Amino acid sequence: MRRQGKLEYGGQAVPLRTCVGCRVRTAKSELLRLVVVEGVITPDQQGRLPGRGASLHPDVSCLELAERRRAFTRAFRAQGSLDVTRLRDHLAERA
Repeated sequence: MRRQGKLEYGGQAVPLRTCVGCRVRTAKSELLRLVVVEGVITPDQQGRLPGRGASLHPDVSCLELAERRRAFTRAFRAQGSLDVTRLRDHLAERA
């Protein structure tokens, strides 16, 4: 059951976020928060880094889809290109 941006997940309501790659709305806890630090997209595992955040499934296919759609520049409202090497390395370690 959905209520105002929340999803009944395991018996309680949890916040929803949309993956910038595949555009699927899911529970915040299943997505990886990303922020831009000096032009580099950085994974924010603690969820405490300052700045505008974006969410992504921790999967390389969602990363490739987001790159192909140029979703990162829109999500972060950034000018020019952003470096995704740190994010790609992080996802490779998790796999």
